Amino acid sequence: MAFGFATLLATARLPAQEPAPSQALAPAAQASPYWKDRWRGWHFYEEPAQEIDSTPVPPAASSSTPTPSAKVRIPELEEFARLQKTLEEYRNIAIIRPTEANVRRYMELESKVVSQASAFADMAKRVAWATPELDPTLQGRPVNAKALEVFDETQRAERSRSVAQLGKDHVLFFFYRSDCPYCHAFAPTLQTFQARHGIRVVAVSIDGGPMPGFPGARRDNGIANALQVSQVPAVFLAQPFTGQIMSIGFGVLSESQLLERIATVSSPEGQAMLPSATRQIALP
Repeated sequence: MAFGFATLLATARLPAQEPAPSQALAPAAQASPYWKDRWRGWHFYEEPAQEIDSTPVPPAASSSTPTPSAKVRIPELEEFARLQKTLEEYRNIAIIRPTEANVRRYMELESKVVSQASAFADMAKRVAWATPELDPTLQGRPVNAKALEVFDETQRAERSRSVAQLGKDHVLFFFYRSDCPYCHAFAPTLQTFQARHGIRVVAVSIDGGPMPGFPGARRDNGIANALQVSQVPAVFLAQPFTGQIMSIGFGVLSESQLLERIATVSSPEGQAMLPSATRQIALP
């Protein structure tokens, strides 16, 4: 019993014999150690001491530092936006309340807008007249009758030279039936085309009958079926040496149409545009 009491007494005196807190502890812990705050009990939560940020605070910007300027507004754009909004509002009001005053107010403003647009169009014409590269009448096909005549003749001559060059290793296949009136009407055009532009026309008879102007016409040996010729007259541009063949068209075509289509389908741009149109078959 005496031993137990002495042990208890030594335990009770143990806090008084503890060494002083380490200097590394936070100032708050040194000032009030937890064992002196008996009122907290054993189950309490101690908030950690806040760390002091040693990062130096940058100096405040002086009043002389320039601030970013606001986005510059273009007066013309602001005026246009106001006009557009006002016109829309007047129109909507006139639709909902079609009184004489509302409709007149909208029409007056609309007339002003149309007048402004007309002034713009007139100025655009004058600028185009003074600037050739901006004049639409000088780009592509002309609109003037005399200029159009010169343009068509120049283009026809260029296409004729192109077809004559093709005629060195290309031919035109002309598929027909002897009982087809359109084929008979188209045959003279092909005869003239052959004589004028220097490309040979090979006539192929689907039904085996003759065609005036083409005494050496060949009988179809299955090529019409291979090319899926379902309508006559039909014209194809072929290169016998390579077996390449391209459709030119079906039905009765004029000489200018033949020139245009042959020049188009034979050009690199035309072949790249629709490569599936060029077929490879064994030509007769």
